[in-house]
Amino acid sequence: LRADRQPEFTQIDLETSFLSEEEIRALFEEMIVTVFKKVLDVNLVAPGTRFPIMTWDEAMARYGSDKPDLRVKLELTEVTDIVANSNFKVFSTVNTLHNGKVVALRVPGAAAMPRSEIDSYTEFVKIYGAKGLAYIKVNDLSKGREGLQGPVVKNLSDEEFTKILEVTGAKTGDVVFFGADKAKIVWDSLGALRLKIGHSEFGKKHGLFEEGWKPLWVINFPMFEFSEEENRWMASHHPFTSPRDSDVDKLISDPEHCYAKAYDMVLNGWEIGGGSVRIHRADVQSKVFEALKIGPEEAKRKFGFLLDALQYGAPPHGGLAFGLDRIVTMMTGAPSIRDVIAFPKTQRAQCLLTGAPTPVDEKQLRELHIRLRNEPKN
Repeated sequence: LRADRQPEFTQIDLETSFLSEEEIRALFEEMIVTVFKKVLDVNLVAPGTRFPIMTWDEAMARYGSDKPDLRVKLELTEVTDIVANSNFKVFSTVNTLHNGKVVALRVPGAAAMPRSEIDSYTEFVKIYGAKGLAYIKVNDLSKGREGLQGPVVKNLSDEEFTKILEVTGAKTGDVVFFGADKAKIVWDSLGALRLKIGHSEFGKKHGLFEEGWKPLWVINFPMFEFSEEENRWMASHHPFTSPRDSDVDKLISDPEHCYAKAYDMVLNGWEIGGGSVRIHRADVQSKVFEALKIGPEEAKRKFGFLLDALQYGAPPHGGLAFGLDRIVTMMTGAPSIRDVIAFPKTQRAQCLLTGAPTPVDEKQLRELHIRLRNEPKN
């Protein structure tokens, strides 16, 4: 379990009717600002200002995360178009992948890192599905190709590496790391690397990390994500989240580019609250089911009660749920929510007090009408 996760947690769920997405965000932003001010005497934002707002697309493109930690002063830069026709096949073949990307992460001053540390980052990104980590070390920008070092330098043309250095803002003493794969793998791996370097001693020593409170809203989450296993679109959150008004007509024809009236409140890299506006129209709900390949009969069988209710009329409604344990963890400066929960579970989700989970006997399984397909081995 991650530091911000537990099987059991406390959630404060707040629901509204007849409020727009913007009104909901404003209401709960004021609430959390007031709580931090009264409890810690902290201004999350300057008086009279609001939380920054960032779309999901922007957050992923710039930070590789839908809950970016803005204390880390590193950003990603996409260079897919620059290397589209490169002789370096690791970069150019990305064009054959659906939503393939080549993305760069510039780290100021990283040329001073020992080779062993850079190599350790290569192993680190493999955790997130990356096959490797290409990089360019800028020893002396004024010397052109002769001032560069790294495994990809010889494979890039003068025009390609010049343009890459230009768009990333690389200077003498920097290192530019690259990820090349499907977007999710690139974002996950470089997003994690960004945090690892930013929070490291190197990052703090070189001004890549800034202490403080950095809240923001991330909005316009994708409605759907494609399941290769089931070969169909799945709801990213749940199938009752309302699409943005401008995307209703694309639910069937272009589900990949449909976005939801969904929003997360993020603070220092943790999602402390999330919510959405729900569908209140039967015709829109039916379109969402159709996009998910849920036919009319199946929809009626599974969700008939909801579709019937929507036909009689339901108010526009939406809300937000705060993770109380996460908020308390951040306010106390604890490293994990395990430190603020009574009887927390271990990282393996075990309870040290009761010893749970423990094996169950056949009688207990029968009482719950559960049958094991694979009998335990003796």
